[in-house]
Amino acid sequence: MEKFIEPNINDWPELISRPVKNFDDIKKIVQPVLDKIKHEGDSALKEFTQKFDGAEINDFLVSTEELDKASSLVSQELKEALQLAKNNIEKFHAAQADEVLTVETMPGVSCVRKSVAIRKVGLYIPGGTAPLFSTVLMLAIPAKIAGCKEIVLCTPPNKEGNIHPAILYAAKLTGINTVIKAGGAQAVAAMAFGTESVPKVDKIFGPGNQYVTAAKQIVSQSEKVAIDMPAGPSEVAVYADAASIPSFVASDLLSQAEHGVDSQVILVADTEKTVDEINDAVAEQLELLSRKDIAIEALKNSRAFVINNKQTAIDFLNEYAAEHLILANEDADDVAEQIINAGSVFIGNFTPESAGDYASGTNHTLPTNGYANAYSGVSLDSFVKKITFQKITKEGIKAIGPSIELMAEEEQLDAHKNAVTLRLKYLQENV
Repeated sequence: MEKFIEPNINDWPELISRPVKNFDDIKKIVQPVLDKIKHEGDSALKEFTQKFDGAEINDFLVSTEELDKASSLVSQELKEALQLAKNNIEKFHAAQADEVLTVETMPGVSCVRKSVAIRKVGLYIPGGTAPLFSTVLMLAIPAKIAGCKEIVLCTPPNKEGNIHPAILYAAKLTGINTVIKAGGAQAVAAMAFGTESVPKVDKIFGPGNQYVTAAKQIVSQSEKVAIDMPAGPSEVAVYADAASIPSFVASDLLSQAEHGVDSQVILVADTEKTVDEINDAVAEQLELLSRKDIAIEALKNSRAFVINNKQTAIDFLNEYAAEHLILANEDADDVAEQIINAGSVFIGNFTPESAGDYASGTNHTLPTNGYANAYSGVSLDSFVKKITFQKITKEGIKAIGPSIELMAEEEQLDAHKNAVTLRLKYLQENV
C-alpha cells in the first residue's frame, strides 16, 4: 500500500477517491443491456447469459428438484454454520420491528404511522468470482420478517448452467422458492421490467460490481422501482495504533482486498512504525491466499496514512465514510462514539469485519464509495414503507380548521381553504 505521512486536508478528497470507472462510460455499456431486456424479455436474457456467463439457459427458474438436491451437496458443518448465522441475523433484525406510532397532536386530531411491507422485492446475489451465499441470509431474512409477499432471487449460473449449491441451500433455508439463473445488469433489468420468466418487483436489493450498481441506479430513475442503495465494490478502513495487533489488522485488510480487483482498503495509524508492522504482516499473509492475484490488484488501489492527531484521524475517517470501519485502537469505544459516517463499525481487536459479513447478526449489505455519508445499510426498515394516517373528529376540525384556512389563504390555495370552510359551515348549520 502506498504510504502518506500527515496528508494535508486539502488533499483529502483526492486521497480518499475510490477506484471506480466513470459512470457515463459504464452507462454506455449497461444501457443497451437494459433496453434490450425491456423490449425482448427472456430472449435477451438468454442472449446475455450466454455472452457474459458462458451458460446456455433454457429454463431460468430453478426447479424444486434442484433446490432439494442442493441440500445433499452442502456439508453438515456448513449447514450448522448457516443455521447459527440465520439465528443471529433473525434475532437482530426481528428486534428492529416498530410499534404502530399513534399520537394525538391536539384534542380530536390523531396521527398514526405504521410499517407496511413492500409487496414485491428482488434480491441480487453475486456469484461470479465468489458465490456469496451469505448475502442470501442478509437479504432474505429481513424480507421474510417484514412480510414481503413475493421475493425473487437472481444469481448468475456457472458455465454448466448451475447455481452454487450453498446459494440454493441458503435460499431454501430462508424460504425463498423463486430463484432465477441470471446475473449482472441483465438480472437487474429483468427484475425491474419483468420478463416471461422473471416477475417485476417494486424494490431491488443486493451488492454487485460497478455494472450491477449502475444498472440499479439507472432503473431506479426510469422505472417505478426502488433500490436499497448504491452498493458497489467492497471497501474497509482500519484505524490502528500501538494497541492494535498487526496480524489482525492485516487479515482484515486482506479480507476486503480479496473481494475483487476494484476493492479498496485504507489504513490509518498514529505512527509510521505501526503502518510498517501492518504492511509486513500483509505481505506475509498475502502469500497464503488462494485469491492472491485479486488481492494484489486491490492493494494497488489501497493506501496507508500516518495521522498522529487523534481528532484529525477521526475527521479523516468520517470524510472517507467507509463501508466497513474497524477501530483497532486503544480507546476504540470512545472513538466509535465520534463516528458519523460509516456503513458498519467493528470495535476492538477481537471484532473482525468477517463477523459482520457472516454471522454476528448485523447486515453486510452496506453503502460504498462514500455513500455512507447519507445512506444506511440494509435493515428491516429497508423492506417496509412507512405510511401515515390521520383522523379528525368534529371537535378536532373546529379546533384546527381556522389555522388551516388562514394558511391556505396566505398561500392563495382557495380550494384547500374551501375544503375546511365547507366542513366548518356544515357543522355550524347542523348543530
